[in-house]
Amino acid sequence: MRPSFGPAGLLWERIASGEACDLFASANLAHPQALHVMGRAQSVASFASNTLCLTVRSDVLRDSDDWLSVLTRDDLRIATSTAGADPSGDYTQTLFSRMGNAGEAVRKRAMALVGGRGSAPVPAGRLAAEWLIQDGQAEVLIGYASYAPALRAIAGLTVIDIPAHFNPRAEYACAVMTLQGQRLMAFFTVKYGTSDPASGRFFAGRHDRINAKRQQGCR
Repeated sequence: MRPSFGPAGLLWERIASGEACDLFASANLAHPQALHVMGRAQSVASFASNTLCLTVRSDVLRDSDDWLSVLTRDDLRIATSTAGADPSGDYTQTLFSRMGNAGEAVRKRAMALVGGRGSAPVPAGRLAAEWLIQDGQAEVLIGYASYAPALRAIAGLTVIDIPAHFNPRAEYACAVMTLQGQRLMAFFTVKYGTSDPASGRFFAGRHDRINAKRQQGCR
């Protein structure tokens, strides 16, 4: 097995263009479904779900702040992942839409700093929110709730939940491309099962997607 990690939207583009792949996992169900419709994938299977949360630099919070006040404070810089390239960015745009007029204002201010074609890579061993906030690039990151347990353990960071009414639900799914991919999917399911955001444990590993390649891998 030769895994290749990256923003799921960009990985999908490579596979849809003909790159060899045994198993493709994405935080966006639409990606595997599209491969199935194209005749590239043998089957599609959901394996986990996720939601969004806010990670905030602790020393900028006011006693009265909640998730909405944090996002609508003009003095705070908000980082997101890149819509179109990374599902996290797509779900964040859905969050903004559900916020109504307030969300439209936040959408204009938000900065897509990770998960894009030209985005700087997150340093090895660090979480995106940890890096962006501690590096001074933003005070807030909107990201996956599955990272919340690890982020809450980092000094100087505060994680704030987003109410379910506004919070998009991400459905993670795999596209099984080959017999080898089918065997790999069965192995992951038996060994790790499935999970929910509160546990912070997904069989797809540290990132939100796996692209298990054949011999040439993904280059």
